[in-house]
Amino acid sequence: MIYDSSKRTNPAIEEIRSAFQYKDLIAHLIRRDLTTRYKRSVLGILWTMLNPLGLMITMTLVFQNFFHAQSFYSVYVLTGLLTFTFFNQTTTAIIQSLISGEDLFQRIYLPRSTFAIAAIGTAIVNLLLALVPLLLVKVVMQSEISWKIIFFPIYVFYLAGFSLGVGLIVASFAIYFHDIAEMYQVILTAWFYATPIIYPYDTLPPAAKHLLALNPMVHIVQLMRNSFYYNLAPTLNELLLVGAISSITLILGWLIFSRQAEEFVMR
Repeated sequence: MIYDSSKRTNPAIEEIRSAFQYKDLIAHLIRRDLTTRYKRSVLGILWTMLNPLGLMITMTLVFQNFFHAQSFYSVYVLTGLLTFTFFNQTTTAIIQSLISGEDLFQRIYLPRSTFAIAAIGTAIVNLLLALVPLLLVKVVMQSEISWKIIFFPIYVFYLAGFSLGVGLIVASFAIYFHDIAEMYQVILTAWFYATPIIYPYDTLPPAAKHLLALNPMVHIVQLMRNSFYYNLAPTLNELLLVGAISSITLILGWLIFSRQAEEFVMR
């Protein structure tokens, strides 16, 4: 049998097909990640709820006095924290799982993207659990819980797509230079402070807003706050902008990653 490389399917399409065929593996990886995370924890699944709550309390005590005009500051901070934590943890998990899985990829065939998709699935479960303390804080603070919360799944979809795209892009380069994975942690720290998590975006001067508008996470965080802080329905422009950011990042990441996926086997 003669192999004709000209008839080979596009690598990106092949990776999508393979990921779909291994959907049971993705579900297993999500269960494994959740079980591994909580089985040796005294608090178990409650830690997912208490950890962001503890960070929110700390940041509220430290920074609230600097932002007197920001009402329901705890809700504001916690919404931003949950959003950025999702992005931070998923992109880091994608990079680490793909780099640490080099030996496994050399022994057996597995679609590399399954580990990345599983990281997103695990993060979505954790995010849903973390919404419990957010809603409790809103009740305690007597902050309105609006029907606009129904748009939340759309925002999570955008956030997941953007996170997956960034994770795949960084992992594609980190396979050549492992130092990139370490550098990325520094970038994440800077990215956190370049996103209005602890400081109010609305009170920033116009020049600062224009500069921060270049940060995709600013738009995603603002959308998430529409549901839980501002109690606003998204505008069409907001949905189109964040949808475009998420889609372009995901497509770009998938194309780059799928073309270099074989490196995870060859190295």
